[in-house]
Amino acid sequence: MTDDPLPTEHLSPLATLVDEVLAGVGYEVAAATDAIDDAVPGYGGLFGPATTPAELRRALERTSGSAQPSVPEPTSDTFVLYVDGSSRGNPGPAGAGAVITDAAGDQLARLGRPVGSRTGNNTAEYVALQLGLSELLARYEPRRLEVRIDSMTVIRDVWGGNDPTEPGVETYSEAVTAALSSIPEHQYTHLADSDPNPADALATVGADIAAFGPG
Repeated sequence: MTDDPLPTEHLSPLATLVDEVLAGVGYEVAAATDAIDDAVPGYGGLFGPATTPAELRRALERTSGSAQPSVPEPTSDTFVLYVDGSSRGNPGPAGAGAVITDAAGDQLARLGRPVGSRTGNNTAEYVALQLGLSELLARYEPRRLEVRIDSMTVIRDVWGGNDPTEPGVETYSEAVTAALSSIPEHQYTHLADSDPNPADALATVGADIAAFGPG
């Protein structure tokens, strides 16, 4: 799993702490949420309406050293990566989600994180792709990869050879290009809005975290 947190846009101190906990468990949303919920006293949890910012901050500080989850064994060196970004208000609170599956369709990782408190959807899509690729390469040695993504902007930039059209995404774009260059065979599949995307719910969780105010 990646050793250092991936870059973010502007986040509140509270959302930044959540992102640090996520980074510590390889951005596995379920593992991070369970660790935080276990550390919150009484009723509540990460998204519990009864959890105060002070309680959440104390819980986050206690979970900073949470153990990373185990890495499942894939069936081969062929993978599928679902990615999605979510932005409320575009720009607004934004999150990124990614799901890694093996060739048999078994889910190996469910990843999510906040991106920024006033971030556009295309930036969130870039971050989702970077997130998925970073964790895929940290955990496995992929030879073939299919990326399933609904953002035509990212597809045109990454696979079409266009210069990034979204301001401020150069850091993410360069990281994505470098990651893909280390995978011998890769291609994309464009997902229509009606196509199921398991990364969508994880991007929504990331946007929920990005919406956390000062704390």
